[in-house]
Amino acid sequence: MKLSTRSRYGTRLMIQLAKNYGKGPLQIGDISEREGISVKYLEQLIIALKKAKLIKSVRGPKGGHSLTKSPRKITIGEIVRAVEGHTELADCVTKPQLCDRSDSCPTRNVWESATKAMYKELDKTTLWHMIKNSPN
Repeated sequence: MKLSTRSRYGTRLMIQLAKNYGKGPLQIGDISEREGISVKYLEQLIIALKKAKLIKSVRGPKGGHSLTKSPRKITIGEIVRAVEGHTELADCVTKPQLCDRSDSCPTRNVWESATKAMYKELDKTTLWHMIKNSPN
């Protein structure tokens, strides 16, 4: 499985906000410049992250975006779910009705277990862990 650009860029956006946590909002242009991600793409990600209540926005000349809670309380799993939806390794994991073989499929349990293992790891890693181990 390969994480999409939405997950990778969404995490990079959130790491920038985590690094600035408690110092006021960050403007989208600054994040774009630091991360090399277009403003338009960041705007799409911000919509999803706001909907998930992971970030908030402030308007005005000193406005921008900031985390709604401590970087210690936001997991990478939350970010991935916010920007992707709940991504499984196979659609049949959460929607068995999509496949005629779901009841007897020998691989469905493997995909389900692998998905749970992936999210277990993503859910135990917080933004704080990411910035704590970051070189800059």
